[in-house]
Amino acid sequence: MIKKFVPCIYLYREHAVRSFDDRTIVETDPLRLVRKFCENHADELIVFDLSEEEYESVAEADAAHEAALDMLKQIAQISEVDVYAGGNIHRMEDVKKILYTGCKKAILDYTKPENVELTREVSEKFGADKLLASLADPEELVHLMDEQKLLSGLLLLNPHKIRETQEATCLPFYVQIGQVALNKLLEIFAYDSVCGVTGNTINDNAEEILSLKELCRENGLKVALLESSVSWEQLKKNEQGLVPVVVQDYRNNEVLMVAYMNEKAFHDTLLTGMMNYYSRSRDEQWLKGDTSGHYQYVKSLTADCDFDTILAKVSQVGAACHTGARSCFFNEITSREYTVPENPLTVFQDVFDTIVDRKEHPKEGSYTNYLFDKGIDKILKKVGEEATEIVIAAKNPNPNEIVYEISDFLYHVMVLMADKGVTWEEVTAELANRH
Repeated sequence: MIKKFVPCIYLYREHAVRSFDDRTIVETDPLRLVRKFCENHADELIVFDLSEEEYESVAEADAAHEAALDMLKQIAQISEVDVYAGGNIHRMEDVKKILYTGCKKAILDYTKPENVELTREVSEKFGADKLLASLADPEELVHLMDEQKLLSGLLLLNPHKIRETQEATCLPFYVQIGQVALNKLLEIFAYDSVCGVTGNTINDNAEEILSLKELCRENGLKVALLESSVSWEQLKKNEQGLVPVVVQDYRNNEVLMVAYMNEKAFHDTLLTGMMNYYSRSRDEQWLKGDTSGHYQYVKSLTADCDFDTILAKVSQVGAACHTGARSCFFNEITSREYTVPENPLTVFQDVFDTIVDRKEHPKEGSYTNYLFDKGIDKILKKVGEEATEIVIAAKNPNPNEIVYEISDFLYHVMVLMADKGVTWEEVTAELANRH
């Protein structure tokens, strides 16, 4: 089983605090912590919303919970690793809200009987792969001994119960630990069912995660590192002993830059999961983003047919070009007039970007700004009217009318999305999850 290092953010009043029981603020901006953990090679991230505690009224607690969900959405958007979240879950709707922020799993607190009872309902709705259960004692599993297929795994809050938990379940589980000596991690990871460690031992030693992974590997434990099916020796090098790398954005296939790798840069890229290159002008290896913060997280590396060029698909943070441009390729040499077959996703995004720009930078006489000025009721009225027009057009034998009406409908839906802060990326991600 692959052993994972999983930092944990305890979210309280929109700050990151020390733990469940210690409200000492460790970071006023949780997003900075997310970037730090990703840059230091965390495998996953766990977030606990503590907003339901210490509020005098239900209204205050609900408002705090909504603020926590907004923060959770931002965390999921910028995280380069999967985010799991728990806390303040009482009903199906609470799980739905967590998953709709972009988190990959929701964590049910098994110290609360209502969450145990909620397991089957949530699992049947969203799937077992969307659920973890947190527990302090394996005895809390007694209610699910015959139904553990309803969960993808567990989060053990009591590290003194590792052996008992492994004996009580066939599910993989994470162990939450406070502060222990780093060599204690090897002892914990040695248990077959332990798939990861989270808590302040990982948080406080985030900068040592890569070293700890290497230590685990030296001790025969599998850790989450990129494995290459092609060796450096199999790649064909140029006269300088380098291999060119073409870099693309994994989301839209935009070509971002071209660079070179030597052997060490190749192996360090596999080791860290972040793009390393060799600078011919400086005659040295460099980690992309080391000075700018514009890191490139590896999604895939592919060799061409001759094994003399690498195509890297990456998640790009910020700009790829040293000039500050998103891509290095912006100096046009020549071109002909041509028509490019429209990519639906590109069209949707371009139109949506224009609508958002109108919202942020109003333009006199703009119909889009007219809708924003009139407010949500007007926008919803137009969405309803255009939906009705689609139904009417569908009764007409001329399919062109349907095209026109669907276009009008989608435009008004995008105005609604912009007004409510919903993006196409969120919508398409949700659709993808329904396959």
